[in-house]
Amino acid sequence: MEQPFRSPAFGKTRNIGTRYPHAMVGRYSPLNADQPLVARQMLDFNHAVEDRHPRGMFKPALVPGGWRQIKLVWGGDAVVSSPVFMREVPKVSIVMPVRDAAGALTAVLESIRCQTFPDWELVAVDDGSKDHTSTILESATCDARIHLLSQARLGIVEALQRGYAAARGEFIARMDADDWMAPERLSRQLEFLEGHPQIGVVSCRVQHGGDQTAQAGYAAHVAWLNSLVSPNDIALRRFVESPVAHPSVMFRHDLLQQQGGYALGDFPEDYELWLRWMDAGVQFGKVDALLLTWNDLPTRLSRTDWRYGMDALYRIKCAYLARWLRRQVEPAREIWLWGAGRITRQRFRALEREGVSISGFVDVDAKKLGRLRDSRSVVSPDNLPSKDRAFILAGVSLRGAREFIAGQLDSRRWAEGRDYLLVA
Repeated sequence: MEQPFRSPAFGKTRNIGTRYPHAMVGRYSPLNADQPLVARQMLDFNHAVEDRHPRGMFKPALVPGGWRQIKLVWGGDAVVSSPVFMREVPKVSIVMPVRDAAGALTAVLESIRCQTFPDWELVAVDDGSKDHTSTILESATCDARIHLLSQARLGIVEALQRGYAAARGEFIARMDADDWMAPERLSRQLEFLEGHPQIGVVSCRVQHGGDQTAQAGYAAHVAWLNSLVSPNDIALRRFVESPVAHPSVMFRHDLLQQQGGYALGDFPEDYELWLRWMDAGVQFGKVDALLLTWNDLPTRLSRTDWRYGMDALYRIKCAYLARWLRRQVEPAREIWLWGAGRITRQRFRALEREGVSISGFVDVDAKKLGRLRDSRSVVSPDNLPSKDRAFILAGVSLRGAREFIAGQLDSRRWAEGRDYLLVA
């Protein structure tokens, strides 16, 4: 272990081996206690950690073999020289689009700097902010791991595309400027991906960042997300809605080249990407730990942008659901929709526009039973068609309906994924 470093001028002691255990320090030249040494810099993985005095200067210079020569300079003369190993390409790139987030940026940047895994870079893309966002981000770039890109007010998809084009890491982590990550988030997710080579995308459980009473719907959504942990559960429930929180994911950089990145269209960009990747066979996993606080602010895009509305959600969902049904359900089996109400039928007309015919409806409302809806029969759960000739889509979105329908079908020995699918 390195000996503690003491600055004679200020009496400060830094134990490099314990305070910065990730630093790969080769050697330190002997210090002359009579020299007015007032500055020291250690660079590791593009990160600068400094003790600085206004009269001191730093002069880093690259030398062959991946080492960087750090020279502490006094009046133009080097007083100590220390070779420090550093990676020129980070292991993980964090991509964070930002717009008018000055009020939250300090907290999120601190949560990133406090990661226990140090080999990261942050690519922050300022999407035409009108507040002090750019000033805060520019100040943050004193940490050499933080990079700022700026663009006109083009939107989140363009910001993400630009961020991913600049990202250099083998793995990419998403982050939003109004959320917070636990110190061990990057290390836990990286460990998961490296230990599960068959998994392309890993998420984590998320903490609801808000008032669970005033935002009960959002809190229920977070609870549902956190219930999906295994790759099988995530895959099966992906047609309910997005099975992972967007800023919670880390994925392999190669996926962008293999499967394509975010697309611009009349749909939520993250949900479309997850559906496309899963449709191509990419497996999703989840670290079973709370590693992100996911805040629900009034300015959140999912609350303000029409591309995150129900019509857009069901259009993109039904497009990929139709592809799944063609592959997984035998042509001889009819598709029945559980939910004969007007809203449910209206939403799943998008599935019929994709070429999937709905043969009939299932409902528990006695007023609907025995009647026709859209010229098709409505039956009760006690009069379901046989499993060998029908596949059921559970499309009722009322709170509690999903669990009720699954319980009804499971009790009749219908198997999720083989005989029915939850889609709302």
